Amino acid sequence: MNLASIPSPSTAVWQLGPVPLRAYALCIIAGIVLACIVTDRRMRSRGAPPWAVLDIAVWAVPFGIVGARIYHVLSSPDAYFGEGGDLVKALYIWEGGLGIWGGVAGGALGAWLACRQLGMSFSFVADTIAVGLPLAQAVGRLGNWFNNELYGGKTDLPWGLQVHVMSDTQPGQAMLGPDGEPELREGLYHPTFLYELLWNLGVAGVVYALDKRFKFGRGRAFALYVMLYTLGRGWIEAMRTDTATIIGGMRLNVWTSIIVFLAAAAFFFLRQGPQEFLIPNVDADGEPVKGFTTVTEAQYQAFLADGTRPEAAAPGDGEDGDSAPKAVTDEFDDPSDEGSDLSAQKTSSTKD
Repeated sequence: MNLASIPSPSTAVWQLGPVPLRAYALCIIAGIVLACIVTDRRMRSRGAPPWAVLDIAVWAVPFGIVGARIYHVLSSPDAYFGEGGDLVKALYIWEGGLGIWGGVAGGALGAWLACRQLGMSFSFVADTIAVGLPLAQAVGRLGNWFNNELYGGKTDLPWGLQVHVMSDTQPGQAMLGPDGEPELREGLYHPTFLYELLWNLGVAGVVYALDKRFKFGRGRAFALYVMLYTLGRGWIEAMRTDTATIIGGMRLNVWTSIIVFLAAAAFFFLRQGPQEFLIPNVDADGEPVKGFTTVTEAQYQAFLADGTRPEAAAPGDGEDGDSAPKAVTDEFDDPSDEGSDLSAQKTSSTKD
């Protein structure tokens, strides 16, 4: 055993009576919980009711998991459709195999549907989840460590990863060698799952710091997360040695990272508008009704101070999930506000 190395677990599944406890699933769940806690704090600080994030998660999480699995299956077709493939295994999500691109797309669709139900701005939700999402991804990568998967080529670096030979007949268990000990693959390997875990933590920290400083709005904090994540995912993906679809000499996910980065960058630099806050809608008698009005931070602070609502903020349910009364929309789209997310606002007193 090389002392200057990272060990891998030899067990990824434990039996609790007849119920299997899978490390991969537990890591995914832990990541979702962490993302919800962080996002709830950010949403509350901008006017959302406590734990509204759970109403979003009820839609976003299942859509995200299904989308992630669909992307993985389509981007690794040989294991399911090719010669010797098993299509039924496309349903075996507990064995690993979730594509982040499908997860983000599916989760976004679920979140958009939830926003329509709540009468809440979709871009508001996207910006507030931009810190929690990479944290969830970081925790989820620990599941790959337990599964002894998603490692890179051989290395002699001190942080080289030991990798077990996992059993085909006993999923989640390492094969045993002649000496009865879990069998290891020869040599040490780049822990690409760990590289991505650390990169995701860095992304979360950078997005949090820059969003707090520049107050990004209208989905720009989320676009920043996507840009930073794809920068790291591109080079980390190129180090991996697991089977992948190759196009033009590069792995499919490397091409996807490039394309998604360019799209996110275009959105980030072309989209303008201040950070979004919410105030609950009321009817003509001042009684609460469905939905929220999207306002600027100054308008939100005025509302907290004395209940002042923006002019023309007529009651409504915000059913399109990203609408605002005309007076508020005009203020968000005013060219004079284009640099507002690059300057400190004196009225700020909220904390993310």
